[in-house]
Amino acid sequence: MSLFTNLLNLHSGNKPREDFFTEIFAYFLSLNNDILIYWLKHHSIISDDNYSSIKISTQQEHQALANHTEDSRLDIVIELSTGLRTDVIFIESKIGAKDGNNALKKYAEILSNLPNVRHRILIYITRDYDQKEEIKTLAFNLEPKVIFYQLRWHQFYSRLQQQSTDILAQEILTFMRKNGMSHTNQFSSFDLLTMVNYNKTLNLMESTLSEEVQQEFKLAFGGVINGAASRTQWKWDERYIIYTHLSPLKWDFWCGVGYFDLNPSNLTDYPYLGIFLQVSHKFEKRPKIIESMQKIINDKPNIWTPSNLKVLPAWSGIFYQKSLQEFLSEKDQLSAIKLFFQESIKELKTVQEQYFDFPWKGVSIETVTETDKEEDLDTSQSPIA
Repeated sequence: MSLFTNLLNLHSGNKPREDFFTEIFAYFLSLNNDILIYWLKHHSIISDDNYSSIKISTQQEHQALANHTEDSRLDIVIELSTGLRTDVIFIESKIGAKDGNNALKKYAEILSNLPNVRHRILIYITRDYDQKEEIKTLAFNLEPKVIFYQLRWHQFYSRLQQQSTDILAQEILTFMRKNGMSHTNQFSSFDLLTMVNYNKTLNLMESTLSEEVQQEFKLAFGGVINGAASRTQWKWDERYIIYTHLSPLKWDFWCGVGYFDLNPSNLTDYPYLGIFLQVSHKFEKRPKIIESMQKIINDKPNIWTPSNLKVLPAWSGIFYQKSLQEFLSEKDQLSAIKLFFQESIKELKTVQEQYFDFPWKGVSIETVTETDKEEDLDTSQSPIA
């Protein structure tokens, strides 16, 4: 049993797994400066440990620079002081999500602009492979320069196993195992099984989102983005969906139907199926949309689930869902899933007509491609990821 997993599960709605673990990780390092220094020296991030003061803070906000569109909030900031000189480390921590909207570039520029700093270091630590070689070059070319390091969580897990045996460390190790953060770069038997069955699984999912379902979605919301359901969505956001945007500003307001959470934190969890409606924190009509979403949740709490309706800045949304587990007892699973997708589309269309007093402008299937999504959508803030 994991204490931290149990505490996280007490959180209703979308679980803030990354922020939750960031706080645990930072708190642990603040109590164990020796492990922090050892970890940094092991990866050659620092060369000595002659620091008289170590300060660690989380969710630190920084005002936008002239070339930034919004303020930034850093996961972890570490200040290492010798008394005469200060080294500053920004840590961007990811578990399942990826860097979005050039966040690392912004953080490097903020670091470079800090006054009275000797060494400026940006660390990007992830569970999954997400190569950012271009950030390393960009950061190094800044003046003053920033040194970029890319690490994986399984490396920290290995160090922690060797160095600490106290209860807090053991709970952290347990949480990391349950969330796939202890995995090394070796293929497991489950990885091999996935390889063998990948095309079969993809074909089954694709068949439930084609023809009747896609046509009904298009009729309800005006379009289906050309290229969806897409493997890009699977890679970036662990979902396989058909979707369209509902405003002229593309991804500020959009909806999609399909499969979600395709990379669950442990092998006992199931993906879920359904439909979502989502709005960006930048969209000018966001207040009206949030008001309508809240009415839907109040009137239909057993049908719709909220996500980040009161959190800023963040993507906010509502979703209508069922676990894939609920369909496994069906004799014809694919037909049952198709019917549920059609039911989901009808339910979203119903709440659109009943709760929203402005038209949704779906996009024609011929006019937008998957490439547009890659250019415009900041998926790192998405609550339906």
